[in-house]
Amino acid sequence: MASKLLDPGLDSPSATEVDEKWMRAALLLAEEAAAAGEVPVGCVLVSGGEVIGQGRNSPIELLDPTAHAEMMALRQGALALGNYRLEDATLYCTLEPCVMCAGALVAARVRRLVFGARDLRFGGVRSKFQVADSPLLNHRVEVTEGVLGVEATILLQRFFASRRDSETRSQRDNGS
Repeated sequence: MASKLLDPGLDSPSATEVDEKWMRAALLLAEEAAAAGEVPVGCVLVSGGEVIGQGRNSPIELLDPTAHAEMMALRQGALALGNYRLEDATLYCTLEPCVMCAGALVAARVRRLVFGARDLRFGGVRSKFQVADSPLLNHRVEVTEGVLGVEATILLQRFFASRRDSETRSQRDNGS
C-alpha cells in the first residue's frame, strides 16, 4: 500500500517538498537535543502522511546508551501502530544513523530512510558501513541522503564548536 506521502496526484506536493517538510520537523528536534546538551540529532517517523513517532538524542539525559533519536522514534512508532514492524514507514533523521540504529531500521522493516548529513566517523548507512540496504540481510531500506544536509551539518558544527569553546574557557579559567 502506497503512503500518502508519495501519492503522485496533481494536488500533492513533490516528494522533495514532503521530504523537506518532515526533515524540518526533525531539525527542530535536533535543536531541542542541542539545548539539552545532547548531540543534536532529531528524527521523525512518518506513516500514511502522519507522524507516528519522533525522537531526539537523549542518552545523557536518560542514562541510556541506546537512547538515540532513531531508537526513540522507532519505539514510539511501534507503540502507535501496535506492531514492531513498521513496513510502510519513512524515518527522517538529521544525521546518518549509526550501525545500531541502521540495524534497528532493518529489524523493524522500515520502508525508507531519509537523512540529512553523513556521519563520517560512525555512519552505518553510507559512510562506514551499508547496513540499511545490505544485500546480505533479509530486508533492504530505501535510502535517500542529503535532504537539508547543509542545515543539519551547520547545526552539528555549531554544537561541537560551542563545546570546544566552553572547554577552552574552562581550562583557561582553571589555569590548565
